[in-house]
Amino acid sequence: MVATFEGINDEFRPLFRMTAPARVRREGLAAVEVGKRVCRSWVLLFGVLPVDYDDITLVRLEPPNGFLERSAMLSQRTWEHERTLEAVGAHCRLTDRVRYEPRLPLPDAVLRNLYRLVFRHRHRRLRRRFGGHAWSGESVSIRTYRVRAAG
Repeated sequence: MVATFEGINDEFRPLFRMTAPARVRREGLAAVEVGKRVCRSWVLLFGVLPVDYDDITLVRLEPPNGFLERSAMLSQRTWEHERTLEAVGAHCRLTDRVRYEPRLPLPDAVLRNLYRLVFRHRHRRLRRRFGGHAWSGESVSIRTYRVRAAG
C-alpha cells in the first residue's frame, strides 16, 4: 500500500493528491523501470489545485524494503526521496530521507519546515492506517543540496 499511488494519496490526504496515468495506477510497481521516468505526476493542493509536478524516477526499488526516487520537479531542480522500511522485532520502522535543490532562491528554513510538516503528516496517516507509534528518534530527515552558482 505504501508503494502505490492509492497509498501515496492516502498518506497525503487531505492536503495533496498526486496524479498518475491509468496504466501506472493499475500496474503499480510492475510499471516501473528503474532509472527511467515513471510519469509526470501533478501535485494537487487539496486534491484539486495544481501547485507542482514531479517527474517521478525511481533509481532504486527494493520491495518491501524501500526505494530511492531521484526526480526533477517544477519547484525543485533535484528532488531525492528515500524511503526505507526495516523490521524491528514485531514492528516496522519507516524512515523518509529527503534532499532537494530549489529552482528559486527561497529561504531554506521555509522549505525544510514545509517538507518536515508534510512528511510528519504522512507518517501520522500511516500510523493511523497500520497501527504503531512514533519512533523516539526523528523518522524524517530533510537536507538541502548545495545550490549551484549561477552562470
